[in-house]
Amino acid sequence: MSQSGNVLVTAILLAAGVGRRLGQDKRAPKVLLEFGDRSLLARHIDALEACGVDELVVIAGFEAEQLQAALGRLNPSFRVRLVTNPRFTEGSSVSLAAAGGILRSGRTVLLMDGDVLYDPRMLSRLMQGRTENSLLVDRELEPGDEPVKVCFDRAGAIVDFRKTPENPGVRHGESVGFFRFSPAMADALAGRADWYKDQAPTLEYEEAIRDLMLAEPERFGAVDISDLPWTEIDFPEDVVRAREVILPQLEVLA
Repeated sequence: MSQSGNVLVTAILLAAGVGRRLGQDKRAPKVLLEFGDRSLLARHIDALEACGVDELVVIAGFEAEQLQAALGRLNPSFRVRLVTNPRFTEGSSVSLAAAGGILRSGRTVLLMDGDVLYDPRMLSRLMQGRTENSLLVDRELEPGDEPVKVCFDRAGAIVDFRKTPENPGVRHGESVGFFRFSPAMADALAGRADWYKDQAPTLEYEEAIRDLMLAEPERFGAVDISDLPWTEIDFPEDVVRAREVILPQLEVLA
């Protein structure tokens, strides 16, 4: 039984990408980058254990053997398994579709980008979100086209979810890339992911989530984590920021 109550929770960690934007010298999945002598993967596992997750499924692709070996060296208290996406070079929608069996398992699902260094309290907030389907949002939006924007109307309903929104709403924030889905919504997400895998595999996985949000916005809500430290790691400068700005804040909490 999950520590979160009678609800069984599976976390899906998206970790299949090549991470080309980090530079030509990268030879391992981004989740194996170390910060404070601990990999992102190990930090994810610690945070998931603390919030009572029952199972972790890692979606691998690039250098999947390295990920499998790293998982073998860790000793989490919950079940961990690896699912390989052989089409990992095509786009993250294909990786999400590779998790279709997990999304259809009848469990609550946490879906997480693997390349994030973050305060573990963010997962606790996500688990406690008041709506049946939740995503983490930082109000302090990083400028530029790279962040995925979550756009709200005056009543606080989500009206768009994209790097380049069609409807900017009246306020917006940045998506962290962490989501909680009810069993029913996770099942629906699997269907949308399959569609994108077959029809538009190069699009980002967020498009499948956007479709569900815009179809039933009342079933989604945002959880504010603007006061907690985190960073996504896409570029070399993100690694520097993670080590020099984010990590010291996390070490204070340890």
